[in-house]
Amino acid sequence: MKKLLFILLALSITSLQAQTKWTFDKAHSKVQFKVAHMVISEVTGQFKSYDGTVETTKDDFTDAKVNFTIDVNSIDTDNEQRDKHLKSDDFFNAEKFPKITFVSKSFKKVGDKKYKLTGDLTIRNFTKQVELDVTYNGTVKDPWGNTRAGFKVTGRINRFDYGLKWNALLELGGAVAGENVDIIIDAEIIKS
Repeated sequence: MKKLLFILLALSITSLQAQTKWTFDKAHSKVQFKVAHMVISEVTGQFKSYDGTVETTKDDFTDAKVNFTIDVNSIDTDNEQRDKHLKSDDFFNAEKFPKITFVSKSFKKVGDKKYKLTGDLTIRNFTKQVELDVTYNGTVKDPWGNTRAGFKVTGRINRFDYGLKWNALLELGGAVAGENVDIIIDAEIIKS
C-alpha cells in the first residue's frame, strides 16, 4: 500500500513539474478589433491594457489552457469622443463592467500550424462560447535565453450577443456601426 501511495505521489509531482506557464510579451503583442462603419468602411481599434497566461504540458500546445483579461478603459480607436462613447452604457459600460474575460475550454490542432481555440468570452454580464482560429507561428529561443512562441488569433462575434446594442440607422438603410466585430490578436508569449 505504501508503495502504491509513493508511486501516485511521484506521478502527481511529475505532472505538476511538466506544467509550463507562459506570459504575454506586451511589447510584441496586440489586441485589436474591426467593425464596419456606415457600411462603406471599417474602424479599427485596440485595447492597450490586458493580461493573460497560457499553461500547457505539451510542446505542440494541444492541451493549452488560456486565461485572458482585457481592461475596457484601455480602448483606443484614435478618436477620444468615440472611445468615450464606447466606454458608456451604450456599449461596454466600463464603469460597471471594467473587464472583458476569456477562459479557454479547448485548443485543438486542425492542420499544419492551425488550431481552433474554444472558450467562454464575457463582455458586460454576458458570457458566450466562441471559437477562434489560431495560427501557430513557431517557437524560438531569443538572444537572452528566453523561449518565445508566436500566434495569430482571429475570430468574429456579434456585438448584440453581448449587450452592445447601440445603433443608428442610415437614411438609405444600413447601420452606422456594424453588428459583427472582427477580433485580431497578435500574441507573443514567453515561457516562465
